[in-house]
Amino acid sequence: MTITETRSEAAQGRPERVRPAGNKQVNEFFELAQRVKDEGLMDRGASSYVLRVIVLTLAFAGAFVAMFTLGDSLWQLALAAFFGILLTQVAFLSHDGAHQQVFRTGKRNEWFGRVTGNLIVGLSYGWWTKKHGRHHANPNTIGKDGDIAPGALVFVAEDAAQRTGFMGWLARRQGWMFFPLLTLFAIALHYNALKTVFTAKKLKRRKTELAMLAVRLIGFPVLIFLAMSPGLALGFLAVQLLVFGVYMGGSFAPNHKGMPIIPKDSDMDFLRRQVLTSRNIKGGRAMDVAMGGLNLQIEHHLFPRMPSPNLHKVKPIVEEFCAERGISYTATGLVQSYGMVVTYLNRVGLGYADPMDCPIMNQYRPR
Repeated sequence: MTITETRSEAAQGRPERVRPAGNKQVNEFFELAQRVKDEGLMDRGASSYVLRVIVLTLAFAGAFVAMFTLGDSLWQLALAAFFGILLTQVAFLSHDGAHQQVFRTGKRNEWFGRVTGNLIVGLSYGWWTKKHGRHHANPNTIGKDGDIAPGALVFVAEDAAQRTGFMGWLARRQGWMFFPLLTLFAIALHYNALKTVFTAKKLKRRKTELAMLAVRLIGFPVLIFLAMSPGLALGFLAVQLLVFGVYMGGSFAPNHKGMPIIPKDSDMDFLRRQVLTSRNIKGGRAMDVAMGGLNLQIEHHLFPRMPSPNLHKVKPIVEEFCAERGISYTATGLVQSYGMVVTYLNRVGLGYADPMDCPIMNQYRPR
């Protein structure tokens, strides 16, 4: 938690209390937190999300009407792409619910995140909160952030050196393969959701999650096959999954990939850990809508419980605060950020980059 509060206070909606810290660097963050609290930017309330929910509800209703009206028209494929966009926008809402941003009580946020995530998007709320929580605690930290753990891609040169055969070939070209791999991202998310509900040892409300996933992952395809011929239905599903995967993955990837990697035993303080490993995406309010607030990743990581509509308001405060203390604050355009991701992945795959060879990071390496 960034601005510290007790669980009972969060549940009752009482004001958050900024507590004093014990050293200079930690106190810097609490000074920033106090500034933000004084502006009222941490106040949560569903009112800031009402318009988004209404717009998305109407858009889904219109999309379903169109799906059953168009029949076997090839325009169904364009509609499938539209569904991919809508599902990603709902995933942003589920993300905010998981961060306790929408309602003042944890229980309401939990159910909001579960309904939007499991029932509408087809994700496991339990899987997401566990995975994403570890990432927020230790972004880009070796051995602690699952988002940079070896998988289809590798983010540390030492991991790339261990790849042989086809995986070694892929690692050496992984930057160029990044966007093609995103086309499979939606399938991976659905797979992890099902894997979690069936195999996770501890999962809160497992039966509820399973029931919601069944409705989403079985019910939605059934409606598609009822609305059009089998061949077109398969094309519809393929396009929807492709757009959803690329849009979803492309919204999360620019935020940390290609930013400094932190050693596992680093003693870096919270403020610098969050700011130095995050990258904002320029583009103003239009980008806020397109990326659901994820474009303001620095502010989101500093204040993960802040409602996403407030992130653009806190940005100037954080930017000024970092400038006063000489803390590097990174903001780039979307295309530039993708270029940085591709270049970084290729260099890692070829063994040219030492992710810990960074002047800023070196001062935090364990001694």
